[in-house]
Amino acid sequence: MTHEHKGTALITGASSGIGAIYAHRLARQGYDLIIVARNEERLKALASRLTAETGRTVETVVADLGSKAGLSRVESVLKEDRSITLLVNNAGFGGTAPLLAADVDKMQEMIELNVTALMRLTYAAVPGFVGRGGGTIINIASIVAIAPELLNGVYGGTKAFVLAFSQSLKHELAEKNIRIQAVLPGATATEFWGIAGTPVEHLPNEIVMSAEDMVDASLAGLEQGEFATIPALEDQGLLAAYEQARQALMPKLSRSVPAPRYKAA
Repeated sequence: MTHEHKGTALITGASSGIGAIYAHRLARQGYDLIIVARNEERLKALASRLTAETGRTVETVVADLGSKAGLSRVESVLKEDRSITLLVNNAGFGGTAPLLAADVDKMQEMIELNVTALMRLTYAAVPGFVGRGGGTIINIASIVAIAPELLNGVYGGTKAFVLAFSQSLKHELAEKNIRIQAVLPGATATEFWGIAGTPVEHLPNEIVMSAEDMVDASLAGLEQGEFATIPALEDQGLLAAYEQARQALMPKLSRSVPAPRYKAA
């Protein structure tokens, strides 16, 4: 256990699964914590356990980030607490149903949490990070950000937003000493799947990673300076090739005249 103090990490969706493991790992790395979730009982139990195990200060904020009041409560904490050096945007939920079987109101709620809340919390945190000379943001996306065919399309769209938004932040804040990491997990053994409509037991074992391994790999990726971390991807060259192709496209996307192949015969 390290005794170096790294400031405070605020983690959303922290009462279970991936968020709770981030809380444990970051406390052991030397961060005090502010853990955010809807479930007060679970949050308090986690806070007591983490303080007992690591000696770090752990504050709890009970908030539903899908509601305006809950979201603005956490935005205020991010704006006012000058000790915060790391934001983990982990709260979110998924869906596995295709459009014809999905509830559109549930899809709207997914966008509010996965997109709107993540965006607003980032906007609340960044000015303070810039003012204090640095900080880190970890945005939990998903492999469906680049493979939206795999699950529900709205879910894929929300995670594509997280990846694109993170890419833009990395570009905008490059000179401001702010680290941005987008984490793209594949199937991870958490309650996520049951809530999304396909219990994890229904997935093939060989594609499901434990949440502990997922978080440890992601933190190793952060340590190695990665922007996008795909915990399951063995060949980093594939992701580099994907990014090179994107960079090659960029200068060719906007021109004053249509491409010759679109000219009428």
